[in-house]
Amino acid sequence: AAAGMERLRSAGPPLPPYEPLSEGLDMEGLQPPTVVTVEPPPPPPPRDHLAWSLCTSLYGNVCCLGFLALVFSVKSRDRKVLGDYSGALSYGSTAKYLNITALLLNIFFTILIIALLASGTIVMSKLFNHQQDQHTFVGPT
Repeated sequence: AAAGMERLRSAGPPLPPYEPLSEGLDMEGLQPPTVVTVEPPPPPPPRDHLAWSLCTSLYGNVCCLGFLALVFSVKSRDRKVLGDYSGALSYGSTAKYLNITALLLNIFFTILIIALLASGTIVMSKLFNHQQDQHTFVGPT
């Protein structure tokens, strides 16, 4: 086995002597490339939903949910200004859920009122027609 290794070593061209690279040079004799580390951009600040909360409190303040959403939106904005992104995210998500709840309740109550008005109009028109059929106008005699 040792003789086989000697044949493999002597088969190729002789290797040049080992020389350490001089300082500041890479294997091709060039200066190493400049490495620029790029930091990832900071995450965007959490949303505070202030405009949505303002509209909800002005136009759909069911059970004061719009006002509560506005309070939590302002708290979220204050936390964001102070740099507390976890607190801002918590207050912002609370404002978002309050806005969603107020919106769903507004839609439900609007549909309910429309249905009650429509059914009331139908009932009143039937009642009016029924009374008119019973009391026919005879005219002066």
